[in-house]
Parts: sequence; structure tokens; C-alpha cells
Amino acid sequence: MPLEASRLHLDIAARLRDAGIDTAMLDGRMIIRHVTGLSDIDLISRPETPVSDRHIVQVDELIARRETGEPISRLIGYKEFFGREFRVTPATLDPRPDTEVLIETALKLLPEQQNGKELRILDIGTGTGAIAITLLAERSFLKGVATDVSREALEVCYGNSCKHGVEDRLGLVCTNWADGVDGEFDVVISNPPYIASQELPHLEAGVRNYDPRVALDGGRDGLDAYRSIFKTAAGLIRKDGHLLVEFGKGQHEEIVKIAGQENLTLAALADSLIRDLAGIIRCSVFKVC
Repeated sequence: MPLEASRLHLDIAARLRDAGIDTAMLDGRMIIRHVTGLSDIDLISRPETPVSDRHIVQVDELIARRETGEPISRLIGYKEFFGREFRVTPATLDPRPDTEVLIETALKLLPEQQNGKELRILDIGTGTGAIAITLLAERSFLKGVATDVSREALEVCYGNSCKHGVEDRLGLVCTNWADGVDGEFDVVISNPPYIASQELPHLEAGVRNYDPRVALDGGRDGLDAYRSIFKTAAGLIRKDGHLLVEFGKGQHEEIVKIAGQENLTLAALADSLIRDLAGIIRCSVFKVC
């Protein structure tokens, strides 16, 4: 008899739990969805749906890769961020849930409706484009520019911008951080690499082996990208505009010092140092002095 989807789901979850995967049930459902085209509703309402032998072979191949620690996003080719799916490839960093606090902060700084002037954002080191595309999708009147040093990453970003219908409002620039970018922006935003080089070998395998090193390596102390970004940021921010950056645990004090050396200061907001859901200070909001 053909294997039913519900039985296959349980079998996958058991294998993944044995491999030490904490998200075994979720990963199993995502793998089945990806291979068979069944939706979550299908799996709930029609658990007896038979799965073909061809699909079982494909599922088994993906499980074997997941058992080695390969992230589920790399198996299915996308990662969800702020309620939207973004294509990921070996050229891009997986969008992280922690970065959603950066989006929420930026949205609080941007009006909900156009106020008579063109509003622009700049996303420095865009990768998949998750930050820029999400902001443009949430604010239909925004225009933006996204930069990345990797042409391959920008190709992924462009595809994601088309998927979410914002490609006509997002310009892409292949450059190192914001070098050569012209104009002024209401919000300049970045989630650059912030892991110290010597810490890279100690990252979990799913990050160390699959995320691009250029998107992780922040140099000797993890702060090289901020030094570069802050050097040009002050000249790109409009009057009353803001710079938002994400960073790692315990880095905010040094980042504030670096910003101060480049004519940037913490914005006079209720909270210019923003914590993530774990209570860690995850991003900060700056303005020009």
C-alpha cells in the first residue's frame, strides 16, 4: 500500500529527532510540502493522502541532508521573514528572526501614509533583500536602494523583489557597503557581519558550513563593517533621518563609540537601544549630531 502523508510525516520526525534536530515535526512538514506540493491544510484535513514512490525517494534524500545539519532553508530554497518567503542560496545569509526587531523599529520611524514628500531608504549589505523588500512591501509609497558586494546576492535580491512586487521601487548597487551611493535617505539600515573572525570556527555547523563567510566575518573584533558604514552614513542621512544597525550581544557600547567618532549619536527616542525577544540589545538608532 502507498505510504500515507501522515505516516511519512511521523517517520521523518522520528529520524530527525534521532539526529538531534529540535524542530523535527516542523522540518518534516516543510520537507513534505516542498516535495509533494501538499499544503499544511492538506496535511491536516487529508492525512491519508498517498505519497508516490518518486516523492518518497526525494524526501529521503532531503532527510539525509538535514540529518547532517544542513539548514532546512537550504533544502527547500527559501526562508520565511516577517511573514514573507525569501529565496536563499549559498551566496546569501539566511534572514534571522532577530532581525525582525530591526524592521519593527524602522516601521515606527516611517509614516504609515505618504506625507507629501518622497521617502527613501537605503539597505547596506542587503543579501536576500529581506530588510529592504519588507520595508517597501509594508510601505507602498517608499522607494529604496539596496547594496551588496556580491553580484550573486544582488541577483537573489532582485528575484525576491520581483516575487513581492517591489522591483520598480528598489534600485540595486553592487559596491562595498555604501561606497559611491548618491543621494539622501530618510532611513539608512544595515545588518552587517558582526562575528569576530576567531569565533567563526565555533559557530554551530548549520551556520558555519552554509552561510557565506563574507556575511558573517566582522574582522578581528567583529566591528569592521560598522567602521566602514559609519564613515559614509552621516552624509547619506536626510535632516531628521535615522541610521539603524543590528549587532551582536554585548557590542552596543563599542558601536556607540564608533558612531560618535563619525558625527553620529543615539537618537533622542524613547528607546534608541532596542532589545530582541530574548531581552538582548540587538539594534540601535542613530542620527547625525
